[in-house]
Amino acid sequence: MSAPNRSRRRLGALVVTSSLIVSGLAVALAAAPADAASTDVVITEVYGGGGNSGAPYTNDFIELTNNGTAPIDVSGWSVQYASAAGSSWQVTNLTGSIAPGAAYLVQEGAGAGNGQPMPAPDATGSILMSASAGKVALVTTQTALSCGTTACHNAPEVKDFVGYGLTASDSETAPAPGLSNTTSATRKVPTQDADDNAAEFAAVNPSPKTLTSTPPDPDPVDAKIHDIQGAAHLSPLNGKPVKNVTGVVTAKSTNGFWFQDPQPDNDPATSEGVFVFTSSAPTVAVGDALTVQGTVAEFRPGGSGTDNLTTTEITNPTITVTGAAPVPAPTIVGTGGRVPPSTVIDDDSNGDVETTSTAFDPASDGLDFWESLEGMWLGIDKPEVTGPTSSFRELSVVPAGSSVRTVRGGILLQKTDSNPERVLLDDVLTPIPDAKTGDTLAGVVAGVLDYSFGNFKFLPTQTPTVIDGGVKRETTKASSPLQVSVATFNVENLDPSDGPAKFDGLAHAVVDNLASPDILGLEEVQDNDGATNSGETDARMTLDLLVAAIQKAGGPKYDYRQIDPVNNKEGGEPGGNIRVAFMYRTDKPVKFVDRPGGTSTAATTIVTDRFGKPHLSYSPGRVDPANLAWDATRVPLAGEFTWHGQSLFVVVNHFSSKGGDDPLWGRTQPPVQVTAPKRHQQAQSVRGFVDQILAKDKGANVIVLGDLNDFDWSETADILVGSGKTSLIDMPRTLPVKERYSYVFEGNSQILDQILISRNLQPASTYDVVHMNAEFPDQISDHDPQVVQVIPLPSWVH
Repeated sequence: MSAPNRSRRRLGALVVTSSLIVSGLAVALAAAPADAASTDVVITEVYGGGGNSGAPYTNDFIELTNNGTAPIDVSGWSVQYASAAGSSWQVTNLTGSIAPGAAYLVQEGAGAGNGQPMPAPDATGSILMSASAGKVALVTTQTALSCGTTACHNAPEVKDFVGYGLTASDSETAPAPGLSNTTSATRKVPTQDADDNAAEFAAVNPSPKTLTSTPPDPDPVDAKIHDIQGAAHLSPLNGKPVKNVTGVVTAKSTNGFWFQDPQPDNDPATSEGVFVFTSSAPTVAVGDALTVQGTVAEFRPGGSGTDNLTTTEITNPTITVTGAAPVPAPTIVGTGGRVPPSTVIDDDSNGDVETTSTAFDPASDGLDFWESLEGMWLGIDKPEVTGPTSSFRELSVVPAGSSVRTVRGGILLQKTDSNPERVLLDDVLTPIPDAKTGDTLAGVVAGVLDYSFGNFKFLPTQTPTVIDGGVKRETTKASSPLQVSVATFNVENLDPSDGPAKFDGLAHAVVDNLASPDILGLEEVQDNDGATNSGETDARMTLDLLVAAIQKAGGPKYDYRQIDPVNNKEGGEPGGNIRVAFMYRTDKPVKFVDRPGGTSTAATTIVTDRFGKPHLSYSPGRVDPANLAWDATRVPLAGEFTWHGQSLFVVVNHFSSKGGDDPLWGRTQPPVQVTAPKRHQQAQSVRGFVDQILAKDKGANVIVLGDLNDFDWSETADILVGSGKTSLIDMPRTLPVKERYSYVFEGNSQILDQILISRNLQPASTYDVVHMNAEFPDQISDHDPQVVQVIPLPSWVH
């Protein structure tokens, strides 16, 4: 709306309070034609929920549009905000111009950090606007308004004005609808301005810099919850208003509630429960019978840029309590109820499941199975724990009788089985207790099914009782006098600031659980000041503390070898400079062969002695550090040892992590492992180094070990194994399937750490993954260590 129109409205308002003659003038003015569509800049969208819980964007914003045919210079203008009942205006200055038909985005303050980043703004302020009700003005000056609480929409310097929410004290004609964390006040037709906020604005999903005409709101349709959920990942009523949706409240959260239809349809593919988003704490009680009117929406946790599935909600609800009713009995998941698929998460999509899935089949696809129960009141009878309670207070469980289990009660991740029966308990509604792999939860655990952070989440309403499954931390047997024992252990970002408790815990693990191995390959050793980004790279203090702690725990004296990395170039926590390292006993026949010259950038090579036997040019020495495969990743460390005079080459590794891969339960199916190609390159680099040793002596004693961040059945492991007479033995593959794991992620037991040995070492070898960390909530590391015991022999014996 233009300023002259506002002047006429002010005149009319003045005349109404004057004499009868002037009142006649007011009648004449009222009969004049209505204001035409603005030919100038207008406010087209206002959003105040940015960054809040459930918000699709990180920031509040105000969007302007130029409806004219020429550019409009807004330099010297401002957008201003006041609270719903306030008279104090906050100012964000504007600069530049707005092209004809173009949108101009003003980014304002951020909330708690939820949502996706904003499109590039044209102006930036820091105003924290109300998510529900407030006032926004487009002003042709940069001076804060001083027009009070009710008259600012008529101020001559005000170009356009939007009051939103019923409590807004000022607006054009009447306020726009009240908003929430997930809705903005958006002009239905961007090119029209009739000075009526109520009629011209709708509460819809925020869409900064996206100008589309919104038709008038359709009349709400009668719907049941199963109509809203539908047999699909997206509601068939998404974006549509619904009414007379009936059900009984089953659970409440801080910003909404779940309710369920006690009269289900006959289709198990359609959920009978749904979440009602109230933005603030709901006033209903569990057991209330309700009728709800609102708008169906698909909420994607983390925003549209994430790989998360959506959850179906009813937003902007009008809620009528019609009485009290018994909460429906929980739908049982497992034997005697809805039995989840046992191997397949999804097998009929090629990309985004919401657009490429060719079938919705809860009977065979785990993704569809859990989707068909979204929002419902469920129960699992005596759920079995497959992984420890995490730091996020999540606990993985499966119904009794689920598929391939580990020897200690976990559930094994396999190449063709991602365990779709697995679901995570989360502490949204009640505390989740500490539990470990192999435990059981008592009775029927009841709750509602939600989704967040790439996983379906089962939200109990009462803290479950844990029944101890009796799983204990393992210990390995000491090696024989003829065997050298070689172990790998990820010590999880170890640095002096971790304190004595962690060092003592690791020391007891080395002494008591690993039987003080002769050689120990360590991963994730940090520098002396840990994650303090000081430029420090030396790790002698860290390793000295561990050496001392082992002696304090009754273990032997260890020495160590390592090479400081280039500062902040090899991944991990900024400033931490994690690296791999060797420790070895000084009281046993194992000797480290020192050959100086190894640096962070110098590659060790294979040289031969006068008998043609291979040795390392640098020991310790780094493997192929100039290879781009090691960019932002720990470079492997090679060491030459002797055992009773026989040479032993050991390479300790820490390959690139899986961070960035698609989640198993994400919208992209099949999940894409974007990090895998780099690990393949790293495996090729290490394999090439091993080949150089074996080319000089096919009977050389070689051990490759460490945290490879990949599975025993992966291409990474295949590359390291190689083929033919120089192939390595991947020791995890020698174990029974149910014992092949060293790590538990979201309840899936899996191999990430591996030891590979040259073929000549296998006949006299023993191998053990020592399960003492990954299955327990009180971990000193998130990885289980493992140890191989071998007898290095002279090459002529082979």
